[in-house]
Amino acid sequence: MPVWLNGAFELGLLYSLMALGVYITFRILDFPDLTVDASFTTGAGVAAVLITNGTSPWLACLAAFGAGAAAGAITGLLHTKGKINGLLSGILMMIALYSVNMRIMGKPNIGLMGSDISTVFSGVKVLVLMPIVVVVIKILLDLFFKTDLGLSLRATGDNERMIRSFGTNTDTTKILGIALSNGLVALSGSFVAQQSGFADITMGVGMIVIGLASVIIGEALFGAKTVFRATLAVVLGSIVYRVIIGLAYQSDFFEASDLKLITAVIVIIALVFPSLQKSWKQKRMAQKRTAALLNSVEQKGGGR
Repeated sequence: MPVWLNGAFELGLLYSLMALGVYITFRILDFPDLTVDASFTTGAGVAAVLITNGTSPWLACLAAFGAGAAAGAITGLLHTKGKINGLLSGILMMIALYSVNMRIMGKPNIGLMGSDISTVFSGVKVLVLMPIVVVVIKILLDLFFKTDLGLSLRATGDNERMIRSFGTNTDTTKILGIALSNGLVALSGSFVAQQSGFADITMGVGMIVIGLASVIIGEALFGAKTVFRATLAVVLGSIVYRVIIGLAYQSDFFEASDLKLITAVIVIIALVFPSLQKSWKQKRMAQKRTAALLNSVEQKGGGR
């Protein structure tokens, strides 16, 4: 396997947890959560600080998940209890978390290199550990979405008014969903920091776009008719996205600084292509109906 393709698979698996988090808010809750850009850094920062202070890497990952979930819960509270617009509540939390992340980390960058520092990838390859982690979390999510609480969460995104008429507290389900989403995003950040060997205050910039790209690409290529298939599509979409980025970098036309441009183009294509495909199918069906109608008229005319 080429080195760049190996790296693409590694990054795809590492960021797939973040993509699953974005899927929960973007697709299930239909909530535009921009907290992701900051909670990713929160997870990386919390894990880096704990690991450099001698904490077990796995406990550091759990702490990162908890910190991200707390950030997401606050975003949910701002939206549900504070009655702040969903997009604005995410932006406000993202801004606030920048300062919080600086307080957590104490400096803009924390290194995780050194013989005295142990991470979850010490002695094990990313392509060995991450598939296990991703599959376990995916299965747990699938099982959760089949529970009464999980079904309420899905119903809240589909028809909030209807599920509220059945006595479900939609504020609670929204807060839970946003918290779970950002917990997964922060967990992804903790793994990325340990794999890359550092946590940086700016490493979360653009994560929401990358997450959306993974979700949209996965759904376009693999479909999302069931929850099991949707979560699988998101994971595979994250890997496909990284492979596309890797292929773009193999050409002489693109440079490393073009990552955001490439991502934007990929998202645009993934969003426009299904619409064009649907429009093309409708046009073909209309042409077939017209041809059938004309044929019927000609046959009736010939019969006379």
